[in-house]
Amino acid sequence: MPLEPIRLRHLVVNAWIMALGLALPVAFHAAGLGSKFTPMLLPLLLNGFLSPWSWAAFTAGLTPLVSALVTGMPPIYPPVALIMSVEASVLAVTACLLDRATRGKVWLATVVAVASGRTTSLALTWLVAGLFELPRQVSVGASLLGGLPGIALQLTVVPVAAQTIRRRPSLLFRDVR
Repeated sequence: MPLEPIRLRHLVVNAWIMALGLALPVAFHAAGLGSKFTPMLLPLLLNGFLSPWSWAAFTAGLTPLVSALVTGMPPIYPPVALIMSVEASVLAVTACLLDRATRGKVWLATVVAVASGRTTSLALTWLVAGLFELPRQVSVGASLLGGLPGIALQLTVVPVAAQTIRRRPSLLFRDVR
């Protein structure tokens, strides 16, 4: 049974996004930049502007788990990969829904999505720190401060990329929005 063109397009875009989500962290580590820029989240957030929310959520939730199994990062224990899966899904879905609700106000959707994702991550960090009997304030503070470079990168790169893709439509991106 052949795939209808729109489903095939979503499949191709999300495979590309997952590949970027797996490759960017490896490239950042090879360049000595480590994980402080949260490079995996860049394409997963961008996908919120390129795909329907269900596709974006699935890809965002799966990518950190696949990366953990294939590359060992983010770690499965402590459950950083699980926290990143939830954070990435919230990022992508929030970006997607707000982008559509605001009729393409990419900057607004990006800021709210990043804030929602980080809030989710910090709440889960708080919860996990308590489960592991770690000092919650220190864990959340370290997560918040450690994520600032990644937040700055997301707020600068993703809106520009999303708007550029929209201005230069191709076969894959002709109906983006």
